[in-house]
Amino acid sequence: MELVVGIDIGGTKTKIGLVDAQGNSDFNTFFRTKEYPDFQNYLAQIVASIDELIAQLTTPYHMVGVGIGAPNASSKRGTIEHAANLPWKGSVPLVDELKKHIDLPIKLMNDASAAALGEMLFGNAKGMNDFIVITLGTGLGSGIVANGQLIEGFDGFAGELGHFDLTFGDGRLTGLGVDGGLEAYVSATGLKRTIMYMLSKHMDKSRFRAIAYNDLHGEDITKAAEEGDAIAIKAFEYTSKILGHALANFVTFTQPEAIFLLGGLTSSGKWIFDTTKQYMEKHLLKVYQGKVKLLSSGMHGKNAAILGAASLIWNEQ
Repeated sequence: MELVVGIDIGGTKTKIGLVDAQGNSDFNTFFRTKEYPDFQNYLAQIVASIDELIAQLTTPYHMVGVGIGAPNASSKRGTIEHAANLPWKGSVPLVDELKKHIDLPIKLMNDASAAALGEMLFGNAKGMNDFIVITLGTGLGSGIVANGQLIEGFDGFAGELGHFDLTFGDGRLTGLGVDGGLEAYVSATGLKRTIMYMLSKHMDKSRFRAIAYNDLHGEDITKAAEEGDAIAIKAFEYTSKILGHALANFVTFTQPEAIFLLGGLTSSGKWIFDTTKQYMEKHLLKVYQGKVKLLSSGMHGKNAAILGAASLIWNEQ
């Protein structure tokens, strides 16, 4: 049995799993990223976690390699550079340092670009040559496939659409300090900020008037919308309007067949998908209208982030 180690490095959790060529990942674990502010200790925890997973295997195996998805990752340099939500600052030589502990091929890529490869290998983009994956989590990431090829860019940092300036210098700051950047509005964090904005703008009764910002959670906002909370409904409408307009703009780059939404915010279901689709279609140029699908990821419930990371190795087999 051939296996790949898939590692997803997030600001909250680092997820690790063993993935076979069909996208099955039966052995998985995680630990909290911020509990390891010392980078060498963090690497040691990754190695220990992999060893623990391998120890659970009961059949013969061959380890093919290690794929890693991370924010602000350069696929060309093997580094994580100036990531806003990770504890290590500056340029972090992840691949070179991990190779000192693991004697396997190691590939690193931006987490959203890795998700795009995963969608192509294991998800709903099988057979597609042109599509975009948008990850909606703490921030907003994007992976772009055109003519069957992942767009990586000169230095491996292509596809930072979450930091696309919507307001030209008069809006919310993203985690990287972009004034008016998309992810400050469209992400789990952006939705929380919009709740606060709507509370200040409108006088509707809402359960959120008694809840502090740090106690807000996306699933609570979805539940409130389902129960008719006016502030929650307004917040989703505002978020979807911005996302739909942005996606219509992104279509002009590569004319994708489909745009896939992936990540925690998509668990809001119709509150994100339905209105976003309406606004995207409204703002598309006529030549694109009716041609671009807005779809959910085919990797939901399949440890999508781990599969995306593992696809960096499986894509080359």
